[in-house]
Amino acid sequence: MTGTPATFTADDHRARMERAARAADEAGLAGVLVAPGPDLVWLTGYAPPAATERLTLLVLAAGQDPVLVVPTLEAPDAGKAVGAPALKLRDWTDGRDPYAVTAPLLDASGRYGVSDNAWALHLLGLQKELPGTSYVSLSEGLPMLRAVKDGAELDRLAAAGAAADATYEEILKVAFAGRRESDVAGDLAELLRHFGHEQVDFTVVGSGPNGASPHHEAGSRVIEHGDTVVLDFGGLKHGYGSDTSRTVHVGEPGAEEQRVHDIVRAAQQAAFEAVRPGALCQDVDRAARALITEAGYGDRFIHRTGHGIGVTTHEPPYMIEGEEQPLVPGMCFSVEPGIYLPGRFGVRIEDIVTVTEDGGRRLNDTSREMAVVN
Repeated sequence: MTGTPATFTADDHRARMERAARAADEAGLAGVLVAPGPDLVWLTGYAPPAATERLTLLVLAAGQDPVLVVPTLEAPDAGKAVGAPALKLRDWTDGRDPYAVTAPLLDASGRYGVSDNAWALHLLGLQKELPGTSYVSLSEGLPMLRAVKDGAELDRLAAAGAAADATYEEILKVAFAGRRESDVAGDLAELLRHFGHEQVDFTVVGSGPNGASPHHEAGSRVIEHGDTVVLDFGGLKHGYGSDTSRTVHVGEPGAEEQRVHDIVRAAQQAAFEAVRPGALCQDVDRAARALITEAGYGDRFIHRTGHGIGVTTHEPPYMIEGEEQPLVPGMCFSVEPGIYLPGRFGVRIEDIVTVTEDGGRRLNDTSREMAVVN
């Protein structure tokens, strides 16, 4: 994919809202309540200008038109959203009770799915107005709502992955030894933006013993010759996520470092080969974990094998034991096994993978060999 992708249309957003209402009904819910955040952007194309204590809430239910409750002062912007033609606006002014305005839209005894980032203030306000209602988080009630991507979404994810790959190819050319982790992290952020990311979410640079902490934040440690360095970086391009990890070595690696890297690379390949329609999410985790455990490092693989990705860099589904959600074509998620040896070093290799009709396709394609850097 090249250039700027076509904008999603009102019809795209209408279809998503209809899908959400239908999924809620099939799950036995009265509807879906969506606060500002990634769910609202995905469903309507509307992102309020800033976090606010004023209630903004999308109400979706089977058999009724979508309604966006919005403060009057923000209604003009809401009306310009791409998805606005597919919904009705109901505004409220300061001094009025927004929960009284919203209550007539809800079933007074209904159970609703609520976006995970809804403010407790607003949920408690609705409960006070309608004490017979009950609520469940969308990640629990409708965890697969955004999981299956359409062709346009896959194009955006592929473009984000290609930009992350280009970033990795360039970072291999910079000096590592004698520089702080934060310096290399800054290079990663600059490169991601150079290759089209409008948002950088994370730039993990874990050198030497810091690499044994999977979510280590790049700090002031000076990278030394002989260090193994875990690189994990990503963000949003055209509104969709990238997330990739590679492990490099400053100078030639020692025998154990190379062996651990080879084990992780084989585990990552095994997990990728487990991706196919109908397989369970936990099967992907089991494939990677079995190989690492057999090699004697099972207790040093301390996180799930993967997470979904879309308009956020972490979302359902999750590749972890106990997740029995079947894989479906169009799902996108990371495959990122790792081994972490406290006080010494860590190794992680990560690609974004999408489920196809007959298997899986990687959206990252840089070398998974341990690169030697200076």
